[in-house]
Order: sequence, then C-alpha cells, then structure tokens
Amino acid sequence: MDVEDGESLFPTYSKYPVTLLKGKGSLVWDDQGKEYLDCMSGIAVCNLGHVPIKVKQRIQEQLEQLWHVSNLFHIPHQQKLAKMLANNSCMDQVFFCNSGAEANEAAIKCARRYQQRVLGNLRYEIITFEKSFHGRTIATLTATGQDKVKDGFFPYSAGFTYAPYNDIEGVKNKITKRTAAILVELVQAEGGVYTADLQFVKELSALCHEHDLLLMIDEVQTGMGRTGKLFAYEHYGIDPDIVTLAKGLGSGFPIGAMMGKMKLREAFSAGTHASTFGGAPLATAAGIATLETILEDGLCSRAEKMGDYALQKMLDQLLNYDIVQAVRGIGLLLGIECRSPVAPIINELIQHGLLVLAAGTNVIRFIPNLYITEEEIDRAVEILASVFERY
Repeated sequence: MDVEDGESLFPTYSKYPVTLLKGKGSLVWDDQGKEYLDCMSGIAVCNLGHVPIKVKQRIQEQLEQLWHVSNLFHIPHQQKLAKMLANNSCMDQVFFCNSGAEANEAAIKCARRYQQRVLGNLRYEIITFEKSFHGRTIATLTATGQDKVKDGFFPYSAGFTYAPYNDIEGVKNKITKRTAAILVELVQAEGGVYTADLQFVKELSALCHEHDLLLMIDEVQTGMGRTGKLFAYEHYGIDPDIVTLAKGLGSGFPIGAMMGKMKLREAFSAGTHASTFGGAPLATAAGIATLETILEDGLCSRAEKMGDYALQKMLDQLLNYDIVQAVRGIGLLLGIECRSPVAPIINELIQHGLLVLAAGTNVIRFIPNLYITEEEIDRAVEILASVFERY
C-alpha cells in the first residue's frame, strides 16, 4: 500500500520539527540552511564533534579494504581496540557489540554465568537503582529503575531489584543469597543528571568485595572522556569488575563494548555469547581513531576544564531566573533543573538555535562535544538566559 512520507516508520520517537543535514564540530545545519549550536551531541555520541577528521579518514580507509567479516576469524582492528581499552583502564578484556543496551545485556549475562558456572552457585539477581537507565531490551528495561520505559512490556525479566541511589543502607537491605552483582551509573544522565557521592561509591565497592558480588559500572553515557576522565569510575578510586561502553566510543558509528576482569574469561568462553556485527572492521576502525584522538588531544582534561567553566557560568547567570532550581553535573555532562516541565523550553531553545535535550521531566541536559570552546559555551548560556527570562 502507498503511505505518506514518514508513515512507513513506527512512531517510536517524538521528533523535533527539524531536519538536520550537515554538521561540523559544534555546529549543525538543517534543510533550510539554519545553523544550530549542538549541545546534545547525538545524546553524548559525538564526543569529538561532528565529522571528526581522523575518524572520517580511518573509516574511509577501511571502506576500501573490508567492511564485514565474521567473528569466527581474527579481526586486527578488534584486537587493537580491545588492547587500547584494556591498557587505558583497569580492565583486562573486551567483548564488542553494537550499542549500550547490548553492552549491558552482555554484562548481565556475564555476571550470572560467572556466579553460576565459574563459582558454582545459584546467584542471578542484579541490584540496580531507582531513576537508573540501562537500555530498552527486555532485560535492560527491567534493569532500568524507571517505570515509564516498562509500560506495556509485561512480563519483565526476573532477577532485578532496585535500591535508592546514594543510600548504602538501602543497598544492604536488597542483598540476598541470590544477589550476583550491582549495576550502577556514576551519573544518572537519563534520570536527571544525578551524580553518585564519593563515599557511597567507595562503600558500594567494599560491599561487593564483602559479599563476593560483581561491581558493574554503566559508562555508556559517561565514558570516553565525558566527565573529565576517560571513564567516570576513575573519579572514585575504585576497581570495578565490569564496565560497559557505547555512545562516544565510535563518534557516531555504532559500537558498544563490555570490558571485564580476567577472572570473567571462563564465564564468557567460546559459544556463550555472540554479536554478528560486534567488533566488525568498520566499527573498530572508528573506535581506534576516536580513542586515539581523545588521548592524543588531551580531551579528558579539556572536558574537565570546559565543564568547570560551563558549570560556573550557569551557576552565575542562570540561577537568577525563577524557572531554574539547580545546576549540577560533572565535566561536560550537566543538568539544569527547572521548576516546571522542560519540553516547551527545549522547543524554544531549538527555535533560537541551541540543541539540548531533557533528562527526565524537569531537567535540561547539556552534553556538548569535548572540543567546545568558551565562546560556544558563552553563546549557549546566552541563549538559555534569553529563553529563561520569559518563564
């Protein structure tokens, strides 16, 4: 049957009335030629800005050589990227996939199989946190501590329980003889840009050691320099068992990763898990170029510096408006909490040439690329202020 433009897509996204066709650095342009300052970065994906040169060149080179090969063969780029990630983290090995949800699925499976097949117990429950977000597959939406993503998808996967964030006693109350692991975001980006307290995270790590639980850190949105460190767990002085990545790892090319300790190797032995496209030559070429750029250009320290600048600028200039209740965050992952729903505010900001997005109902999320300049931050805050003064 004939359908109208757009009607052949399932309406799973509430789209803004904008069609973006071109991007470079911090800027994007729509089909009418209008310019926008992009401070959402494809939801923390374009950490290097749009069309970064080194990543573009590396993908173009790979396009001339080999696009896809089964994981039944050795893939040099895959091996190189895994080694780079291990050498720049406290992890030992990597499983590649295509997205954050897949990375968290792999973490859940690895934790359960480690407990059941390596340690020989029947542990399978994963403790996650209220307001968390871990993906939209059946298992990861069940792991997510927000009811809104679960509506209509009953029955949910068994084996998940939810603790209050930043409340160690609440976590202790959730531990049972069936608990296998704890999965936590160190910044709850989707849940409202809430940052984990240092003492809470240290006690959480100690609790995992005490009860032989795996500590799993969801770095899908916080990883790859976003918080001012390559990985957010580095701010806390902890040594997690599993770290999951995606978003910023490929600069827009789909790639995800689950990184783990050597002790988990037996749990993920041959035939236990797989991903057809995971770690393919094109994706890992993009990942190598992305990680090389972050390290060579010192983008972690730049994110820390620009994040401090942006946070102070917002505290100084935006808290004066009645609509603004708080500003918080770390590095270039910041949230502006408002006293009313932010959807209409975001629509106005887009009309004024600034792209940001919501984190929950009342929070505006500010996640620009790691190359953002002070001048671009000033421009963003000026637009925010001009809109806030009407509320």
